[in-house]
Amino acid sequence: MGEAWRMDGRQSTESVGEYPRPPRVEADARRVVIAHRGVTLADSRACRRVLETSHPPVFYVPREDVRTDLLSRSRTTTVCEWKGPATYWTLAVDGCTVRDVAWSYEAPSPGYGSIAGSLAFYAGKVDLCTVDGERVRAQPGDFYGGWITAEILGPFKGGPGTAGW
Repeated sequence: MGEAWRMDGRQSTESVGEYPRPPRVEADARRVVIAHRGVTLADSRACRRVLETSHPPVFYVPREDVRTDLLSRSRTTTVCEWKGPATYWTLAVDGCTVRDVAWSYEAPSPGYGSIAGSLAFYAGKVDLCTVDGERVRAQPGDFYGGWITAEILGPFKGGPGTAGW
């Protein structure tokens, strides 16, 4: 297969098998929009992507670009071996509550300070997530929150039978 390039100079196909471990954080200026029940929850051109082997990218939206008035802290917490303790957020919009719709690293481990306080949303828990107008598909499973776009090639961790790799 020949290499294809986007207008911004980035290769148009990324294999998650070539992403690093430990994960890498990179800036992404493409427009990210997240909406639920007709309400825009986030709109940003200042996201960070976290790239980790076998996972589609996770987009972290700066808090100032998120409707935080619609979110409340959940009781759920997890710990990432790389990024540290995660805080989860519940959405309340238009009479609908979506538990643990997003997560953040309020005090991430060294090397991940650029995502401190930013929010990552589960694409499968909201009506719409887009990257430069392209609708995102959710990473398989209910734990990981990667976003799959046309440029991302799997296989992806998270679906049935992938827990061991």
